[in-house]
Amino acid sequence: MIVLKLTKNTSLTNISKLASVLRLYNSQANRCCLLSVDATCIKPRYMSSEAKRLCSENMTVKKIGTHNGTFHCDEALACFFLRQLPEYKDSEIVRTRDPAKLAQCDVVVDVGGEFDPKRHRYDHHQRSFKESFHSLCPEKPWVTKLSSAGLVYMHFGRQLLAQLTQLKEDDKQLEVLYDKLYENFVEEVDAIDNGISQWDGEVRYTISSNLSARVGSLNPRWNSKSQDTEEGFKKAMKMVGEEFLGKLDYYQSAWLPARVVVEEAVKQRHQVDPSGEVVLFPQAGCPWKEHLFALEKELQVEAPIKFVLYPDQNAQWRVQCVPAGLNTFENRLSLLEEWRGVRDEALSELSGIKDCIFVHAGGFIGGNKTQEGALEMARRTLQAAAQSPANGSS
Repeated sequence: MIVLKLTKNTSLTNISKLASVLRLYNSQANRCCLLSVDATCIKPRYMSSEAKRLCSENMTVKKIGTHNGTFHCDEALACFFLRQLPEYKDSEIVRTRDPAKLAQCDVVVDVGGEFDPKRHRYDHHQRSFKESFHSLCPEKPWVTKLSSAGLVYMHFGRQLLAQLTQLKEDDKQLEVLYDKLYENFVEEVDAIDNGISQWDGEVRYTISSNLSARVGSLNPRWNSKSQDTEEGFKKAMKMVGEEFLGKLDYYQSAWLPARVVVEEAVKQRHQVDPSGEVVLFPQAGCPWKEHLFALEKELQVEAPIKFVLYPDQNAQWRVQCVPAGLNTFENRLSLLEEWRGVRDEALSELSGIKDCIFVHAGGFIGGNKTQEGALEMARRTLQAAAQSPANGSS
């Protein structure tokens, strides 16, 4: 056994050399080594105050403040958004209503009674708060009152998407995604948290499976023995984050590329039919509706498009009516009423069009074995509407 005593005269360099020697001895199977260090005898070396200050600042953990107790979808989503940013990646989430503790946070969401972007305070509960996306960004159309999710998305959304997609903040595609994800994801959370209905009057049925409802179900039940909400809030953040990322992936990898397909089809529509009211997609499954409405405005399409044609998975063809709007089951022009609910030979005999397969009872879609047959179904409907405009939408 080798025993070494390091005294105050031993330099740090010598300590390092001795440690190397000891490792050598220790590596031999029949040897053992004991290092006895008199720590009080080693003269300490101090970091300069400036270096210590910089080190301390670099090691400071950012804090995101939000309220404790029952949690909701909006603050769970706001916290998720912030944690995707490099600045808040490793931040601590402080759930409290204590003003003194909130004052120590770098950003506060959904609590505190303040909306002050310069100080990163994003609450919407105060009586004076009436902001919407449109009121804060007049070039945007949405007038739904913002929750903490919408406030954080509005101020950090482009930075968030740039981080997640690797697109630049001034990229046109990023702006399209920014708008799309607010309109089809965040705005719903804003509206529900602020108690804004989708419609006026009594609803016909209840939807209880939306994201906000599922987040709410993660809170403890009123009669549970434990009323702790910390684990539930973590699960809520994970849930809303996964759904947001799933939406983003779909819009970036599938929905955005579809715009190119739809734009080409709109530009080529007069080659499909002289009326310009029928477009053809070479592949099934293309998400076309939102792009079609947007492109009609951008390209200043005079005669609204009534039908789209596309092949189905069985290499047969579909003729589908263009709806009157994105959120309605009414059509700009439905397939002929007398065809609805009729199939196969009976439909071909009734319509005078070969190879018919079906027309849905709702009149919004039909099928034919060939592209020419599907196009003829659209043409006959257009001709009938021109002679009797009462056919219209239904």
